[in-house]
Amino acid sequence: MNAQLKFLQQFFGRHAAWAQGLAAPLLVITVLSMMVLPLAPWVLDTFFTLNIAIALVVMMVAAYMRRPLDFSVFPTVLLLTTLLRLSLNVASTRVVLMEGHTGPGAAGAVIEAFGHFLIGGNFAVGFIVFAILVVINFVVITKGSERIAEVSARFTLDAMPGKQMAIDADLGAGLINEEEAKRRRAEVGEEAEFFGSMDGASKFVRGDAIAGILILFINIVGGFIIGMVQHGLSAGEAADSYILLAVGDALVAQIPGLLISVAAAMVVSRVGKDADLGGQIMGQMFMSSKVMGITSAVLFLLGIVPGMPHTVFLAFAIMTGAIAWWRLKEESKPAPPVEAPVVNNDGEASWDDLQPVDLLGLELGYRLIAMVDKNRAGDLLTRIKGVRKKFAQEVGFLPPAVHVRDNLELRPSGYRITLRGVVVGEGEVFPGMFLAIDPGGINTPLIGTPTTDPAFGLPAHWIDEKQRENAQMAGFTVVDSETVLATHLSHLMQVQAAKLLSRTETQELVEHVTRLAPKLIEEVVPKMISIASFQKVLQLLLEESVHVRDIRTIIESLAEHAPHTTDPVELARRVRMALSPAIVQQIYGSVKELEVIAIEPGLERLLMQALSGAAAGALDPNVAEMLSKSATDIANKQEERGVPACLLVPDAIRNAMARLLRRAAPRLQVLAHSEIPETHLIRIGPILGELAA
Repeated sequence: MNAQLKFLQQFFGRHAAWAQGLAAPLLVITVLSMMVLPLAPWVLDTFFTLNIAIALVVMMVAAYMRRPLDFSVFPTVLLLTTLLRLSLNVASTRVVLMEGHTGPGAAGAVIEAFGHFLIGGNFAVGFIVFAILVVINFVVITKGSERIAEVSARFTLDAMPGKQMAIDADLGAGLINEEEAKRRRAEVGEEAEFFGSMDGASKFVRGDAIAGILILFINIVGGFIIGMVQHGLSAGEAADSYILLAVGDALVAQIPGLLISVAAAMVVSRVGKDADLGGQIMGQMFMSSKVMGITSAVLFLLGIVPGMPHTVFLAFAIMTGAIAWWRLKEESKPAPPVEAPVVNNDGEASWDDLQPVDLLGLELGYRLIAMVDKNRAGDLLTRIKGVRKKFAQEVGFLPPAVHVRDNLELRPSGYRITLRGVVVGEGEVFPGMFLAIDPGGINTPLIGTPTTDPAFGLPAHWIDEKQRENAQMAGFTVVDSETVLATHLSHLMQVQAAKLLSRTETQELVEHVTRLAPKLIEEVVPKMISIASFQKVLQLLLEESVHVRDIRTIIESLAEHAPHTTDPVELARRVRMALSPAIVQQIYGSVKELEVIAIEPGLERLLMQALSGAAAGALDPNVAEMLSKSATDIANKQEERGVPACLLVPDAIRNAMARLLRRAAPRLQVLAHSEIPETHLIRIGPILGELAA
């Protein structure tokens, strides 16, 4: 016996999914078969009972669900149950008209029971009860739920852009991950589809009610004709048999239809997700001592009025009064200190009032909000995602998420980029317009508003769509507003890369390398070098625009030199030597002959004495100013020639020279002699010092 039970469990478990997939097609085939094939009375009883059971199940599911999407299959269920009821009406009509002359039990025990017990065998009473049920179903419940579904569908569709924009904003701000964003977008789409389907599915219930009325009259008329003409019954005998069966059949179908209509109304009128329908009703209707107390008083007054049924009114007055007294005792209990702390009552400050400063933020004026709304042709958030991805691929670590928010204090078309709460860049863009940037040497006039490119400071014009093609033909670089803002953000992220590498990003980078090469990172960080020193080394590299993408070489270099020194500056110098091929390629590309800027020999000796050894940092201010001005002029001339501006200096003064010239000539790269790979040749170009002389 146990072996047989085990076999059955395995069999049904193996074929459960297959059976579920066939359930809907088999139901449709069965329903269509009932419309065509004659059914025995006991089969009708079975399907009528099944119809009532399904209606009860549907209504219970609607009552206990917490949100409409928990019963997202309801529109399809509504269609199938309506089809089942109509097919039963067709099958029962066939039996009633063919066998009705034999007596009230011709169409099965269920119809007979409804005909005798519910309406007392009186077809007039049954007809009136049926009419009342139809009015309740068709005029009250179905009409109301249809209107609610229509309004809900329209409001849900109107709210979709705002919901999607909020999801994209949370994703761009890093509050949610890509998976959660996909889930929320899918939920928004499913919600719109559900209410749209419910708007159409409510027509099934309405049509079912109309079909019930028509089928009832057809059965009555057809029964009279068949009974009197074919079977020779009198008018009274035909009425007793056929009308009673027709009304019983109509009631059997109408009661499940009423249950389904109530379920549809509960689904579309559902508000809130905290509790099921029963919990919400109890919590919102019977949990107020004032409401129950006033209700009790009114019932008591009605109960003592002469001529009123005193017992019933006074009984309900006592019940509601007891509930009011119980709720009053519950409400008078002191609240727990956690729920109502004294600090909040006094308006004192708390740690919850402190909001963390965004590491990287983007503030937009109100006219730029449309740029983050995909439904209004705004793809700024997508551009920002692309900027972060490109930064990670080029620089070598994942930057913090950009927190996008609106700021009414800005100009309507203004924006502001912040780093740790400090403004590092700002500008103004105009949605729908284009920025025509002059790369240099273009004399063609443009009709537009003169400005400068916020990222690189190049002269530019804001133009409209009509001028776009002319500007491109003239040689201007034409970009839209989203690209202007995204380019500015990308440029500032590259410039501020060292500050973007916080302890959090450093730790995440270490964990990422641990997954790729666990042995490599475990031997170095934190055994040989602490996480703080590792972060400082990377920041020193990033300050001079050296990408840390080749993290394996960096860690291997640290593993080689960390046992001998813990100074981050010295370690960064050693790492630069290991990364020299990548640094040179980043500056010059794939060329093998490098044109560099050299220092005049006399000035170089002066700098060696002032910037190296024990006297480091004792450079005369006038010499420093002359050096900065000369370096700026030479760097600008090199860029005008299309040649990278790179200064070659001795190893001993490279760090000092890089710090000295960083502000005066930020695009000037400073290389040491040891950082030139053996595979490359150098060609001396301009001489720093001769220009000043």
